[in-house]
Amino acid sequence: MSITISILITVFVVALMLYLVQKLPIDSTMKQMAQIVVIIVGIVSLLSSLNAF
Repeated sequence: MSITISILITVFVVALMLYLVQKLPIDSTMKQMAQIVVIIVGIVSLLSSLNAF
């Protein structure tokens, strides 16, 4: 149950961060780079919560 809650919180935080990046008043290239960073951090966080490494 704890792993499920951790995964749901991680997905929620990543979705929130992606939404907030879209609202930033910066050019599209920087938005795209910020989105990639958020997704990579989210994937690493999910893998660590699943004890993949």
